[in-house]
Amino acid sequence: MFSSVWNFIKRHKKKFIFTGAVVGGAYLLGKYAQKKIKEVQEKEATEYIAQARRQFHFESNQRTCNMTVLSMLPSLREAVVAQLNSESLTALLKTKPANKLEIWEDLKIISFTRTIVAVYSTCMLVVLLRVQLNIIGGYLYLDNSVGKSVMSPLAPPDVQQQYLSSIQHLLGDGLTELITVVKKAVQNSLGGVSLKQSLSLLELEQQLSWIRAEVEADSDRSLSWYLLADDENALADQACGLTENDVMTIRLLNETRDMLDSPDFTTVLNICLNRGFSRLLDNLAEFFRSPPGDSAPSAAPDSLSVVSLPLAKIVPIINGQINTICSETPSHFVQDLLLNDRVKEFAANVYEAFSTPQELQK
Repeated sequence: MFSSVWNFIKRHKKKFIFTGAVVGGAYLLGKYAQKKIKEVQEKEATEYIAQARRQFHFESNQRTCNMTVLSMLPSLREAVVAQLNSESLTALLKTKPANKLEIWEDLKIISFTRTIVAVYSTCMLVVLLRVQLNIIGGYLYLDNSVGKSVMSPLAPPDVQQQYLSSIQHLLGDGLTELITVVKKAVQNSLGGVSLKQSLSLLELEQQLSWIRAEVEADSDRSLSWYLLADDENALADQACGLTENDVMTIRLLNETRDMLDSPDFTTVLNICLNRGFSRLLDNLAEFFRSPPGDSAPSAAPDSLSVVSLPLAKIVPIINGQINTICSETPSHFVQDLLLNDRVKEFAANVYEAFSTPQELQK
């Protein structure tokens, strides 16, 4: 019996060797496949956790952006009112001065100027802070990432403070220049319009469009100029010296300037401005509605073009809009800007660009 088995094995030896090799190879291949699958799963899990952490950090950063905008609106409002003080003129009118008409003309120009400047500067503040805080947020994410050396942070606290202080340009020289440009446009558009002349909401919208067109027509100076100092000397002055932190601050400012000069920034700012002026007109529309008992005009679809108010009555309405536009209490005006989808998308792109390690960008 054993001899017959042995003879069978000898006759089929090659088959047994081949079968053993196949079975052994399949076993080793299975082990290798299991190892690779486990490595892929672990890598995917690590990447998922990192992405979730990054997403959480981004969303937290956007909440910080929103709170920062709201906290700065009172300072912006005070800066605008300080340069365009209509309250002193209204107080003077109560004394019944001899030059009453002249004061009313000044009040007309100042009221429109400060409300339009409030729209511009609030939109600029929202988008500028989205850029700055997402640049900082991206670098902070990298600084806190696993494996990043804490000895060489990209955005140390002192640098953050220096960098974010550049917002003072918008509240200072930038705002002053913006007021000059807007005031000139208002004067050109409304200077010759009598206070007794009645305007409908549509006519008022046309006046605002003319003013915007003049303000934004300067091809040599984009709106981004009002947000950040333009020349290298001013950037160096803001950085306050030549220490390592100051060099890092200048780098951040230059990166911000690049973002402000990008087509995406221009598009997003224009979207905010269009929404801001649209919301302003929505607020003004409440004063152009027909009285409840006057059914004829209000029944017409274009009733807002039928109802007109003397410019003298529109001036106080316009004058008070700054308190709604630059309100630290979340208003429809500010919420429209903070919650705009294009603003969110732009913020995500900025954060993505600055939270990706440089070796991955190459």
